[in-house]
Amino acid sequence: SVKTVTTVKTVTAAKAVTAAKAAAAPAGVRAPWAELANAATGADLWSRSSVSERPMGSVTKVMTAYAVIEAGDLNRVITVPEGIVAYDKKYDASTAGLVPGEKLTALQLLYAMMLPSGCDAAYTLAVAYGPGFTAFVAKMNATARKLGLSKTHFSDPSGLPNPGQYTNYSTVRDLISLGRDAMKLAVFRQVVATRSYHLAAGAGHRAHTWKNLNQLLTSYSGAVGIKTGFTAAAGECLLFEARRGSTTLIGAVLHSAATESASDQAAPVRDATAMLNWGFSR
Repeated sequence: SVKTVTTVKTVTAAKAVTAAKAAAAPAGVRAPWAELANAATGADLWSRSSVSERPMGSVTKVMTAYAVIEAGDLNRVITVPEGIVAYDKKYDASTAGLVPGEKLTALQLLYAMMLPSGCDAAYTLAVAYGPGFTAFVAKMNATARKLGLSKTHFSDPSGLPNPGQYTNYSTVRDLISLGRDAMKLAVFRQVVATRSYHLAAGAGHRAHTWKNLNQLLTSYSGAVGIKTGFTAAAGECLLFEARRGSTTLIGAVLHSAATESASDQAAPVRDATAMLNWGFSR
């Protein structure tokens, strides 16, 4: 009958609308703050609370690396300062296993900072390139202003809760913008795409092997970076980029872990995977 046909058409149309809405967003993303963008253009493909200011943990080290690379002289030899001991101990920070008095180049310290998220390496670079810790943090904020990151503020080169849980903050949109600028630097791209880096013992330093904490590099085809992060307030965070064919996507998720203070390093990888799969399928 006409009535039956009309009802079937209505149900079919409703299902089509539901499917369209589902396709308009990646499914299963748990992070309350997230965004996926076209890396080439910066165009926002999908976002959730993307301009809310939030702590981002060690994703902060992207700016530290950017500032160091922009300053140049990456072959300069830097002595690891005594200050790393109290700094790492105070915040129970992740380290690259550096020992005061060791001598490494700035480039080697970039690997030590970005792969195992060494706060000892971040502190060492900050003191050398400030010069001095406070001066370097000021340079980070000046660089943020220069790059147009209007909702970003740094209080620590590692992203540690120094002096407070919320004094170091950004937004997923600002982090994507920073990531796009950083990935234009060849040295930065090389470092963040490296899964493991071995430094043989040499004059002035011990042997070190640093493994990249970014699990997306090994679990997702085409992943090329960028940086993990975690503090109790920030939760599990990830700034990520992946390339397939001629398309490169960049995204960020903050606080992917299911509970307020739980550490689940796989959580942001699951979110990033869902977002990237959705983005590449479009």
